[in-house]
Amino acid sequence: MTVVNTGRRYDDATHARLAADAAQVLGRYPDARSALLPLLHLVQSEDGYVSPAGIAFCAETLDLSTAQVSAVATFYTQYKRRPNGEYTVGICTNTLCAIMGGDAIWADLTERLGVGNDETTADGKITLERIECNAACDYAPVMMINWEFFDNQTPESAADVVGRLIAGEPVAPSRGPERVGTFKEISRVLAGFNDGHANEGVGAGAPTLRGLALAREHGWSAPEFPSGTPDSGSAPLGAGDTTPDVGEPQSSTDRPAAGATERSGEQVKREHGNEEA
Repeated sequence: MTVVNTGRRYDDATHARLAADAAQVLGRYPDARSALLPLLHLVQSEDGYVSPAGIAFCAETLDLSTAQVSAVATFYTQYKRRPNGEYTVGICTNTLCAIMGGDAIWADLTERLGVGNDETTADGKITLERIECNAACDYAPVMMINWEFFDNQTPESAADVVGRLIAGEPVAPSRGPERVGTFKEISRVLAGFNDGHANEGVGAGAPTLRGLALAREHGWSAPEFPSGTPDSGSAPLGAGDTTPDVGEPQSSTDRPAAGATERSGEQVKREHGNEEA
């Protein structure tokens, strides 16, 4: 694969430091291309967005074209193609959060900050996002800041938190670490590097655990799975570990299910009506 030279490259010291980090990331994957997503987070932790230099670095490291890397970077909304704010503030306005106050929070913050969806304040502190779901309906309305939860918000409480961030004050989420990291710091965590905050704070709160508490109180449990009956689409019970070893085909389409008869290439072609292939 020939990598297109964009004329954009990190300086030697930065390139060497990122290359050392990238080597750690690549060591986690049997197929180097699988490391693209964390590598995009890595370059984002360097620049605050996926820059042209970051695209070129990923392409060079994985022997891909810059077009291939850009195609992935533009597909996922966590990757930013222009400089992001120090804190991404996401307001959930999906159904439950909206009727519980999410729409009011959104309206208030857009007016206070003078920015709309995926726009950044002039001081570079806040990028505001309108989120379809923060996966925390039991705490609606929810605001997320760099993917940390701020539960049961009101327009007043949300404005207070954002104001403290702009003032440079440390802010703690409702659940999770003791403080919210910056966009660059969290991007490095998403690249797979431990920041030491993983086990801080509350994980699942009382509303999340309410169903479990009721089940225990009433002695409820899920029905037993019929003995010896394979789950639909999975390996038969007792068939053993079907995880491929390093170097073996990684996709289930490339290998038979546990206990199944391996088919020849000719059989596969006939099944797909392509006997001449």
